[in-house]
Amino acid sequence: MARKPSKRYQAASKLVDASRSYALGEAVKILKQMPKGKSDETVDLAFKLGVDPKQSDQMVRGTVALPNGSGKKVRVLVFAKGEAAEKAKAAGADFVGFEDLIKKVTEGFQGFDVAVATPDAMGEVRKLGKILGPRGLMPNPRTGTVTEDTAKAVKECKAGRVEFKLDKSGNVHVVAGKVSFEVAALEENSKAIIEAVVKARPASAKGKFVENAVLATTYSPGIHIDVSPFVRN
Repeated sequence: MARKPSKRYQAASKLVDASRSYALGEAVKILKQMPKGKSDETVDLAFKLGVDPKQSDQMVRGTVALPNGSGKKVRVLVFAKGEAAEKAKAAGADFVGFEDLIKKVTEGFQGFDVAVATPDAMGEVRKLGKILGPRGLMPNPRTGTVTEDTAKAVKECKAGRVEFKLDKSGNVHVVAGKVSFEVAALEENSKAIIEAVVKARPASAKGKFVENAVLATTYSPGIHIDVSPFVRN
C-alpha cells in the first residue's frame, strides 16, 4: 500500500504545476514559499542527461564553486607528506596524513566528505579504490582533488566547492544549498550548477544533452526547470 503524502507535501504540491517548466528565478521563489519543516532541508538540483552512462567517453563529472556555499560543514581529508601536509593543515584540513590515514580508511574510517591527495601520494591512495570509489571520494585531477596545491584545494572545498558525477541511470545530483538561504543566494548557486553541468558535456554526446532538470528540497515535490537559456543542444 502506497504511503499517503504528508499534509506539508500536499500543501507544497498545490504551488507547483507539474505539467510545466519554470524559469529558474520563479522556481526558487516557489520553493521558498513551500511550508517549512523542522530542519533546514538541503536543496538539490537533479539532471537527467542524454548520455549513455555505460560508455566511458560519455562520462559527465566536474566541480562547481557555489557562490554562496553549500550550507554544509565540509570535512576534508588530505593524503600528503612534508610541506604539502603542513600547508593542508594550515588551510584548515580536518585530517592530514599518509600511511596512517590510508591504514585508518582501510580499517573503516568514513568521517570525511572530500578526499584530496598530492600526485606522489596517489600510488598508494589508488589502493583504496574499492573503498573510496563507491562513495565518490577517490581523488581525481579532473576535479582538482589531486594537486600539489593542497592549501588551495582545502580552502575551495571548505568554501563550497561541490563535485558532481553521472550515476548509472544517467542522472546527476548536485547540492545547491539550504532552504534557509535567501532567494538570490539559491538562484546564484543553481545558475552556477546548471552552467557547470552544461559545460561538462562530453564531445561524444549527441542530441539533447539536458533532458530534464528538477529543483527540490529533501522532502518537497520537484519543480521542473527551464534550462533552455543555459543550453545549446
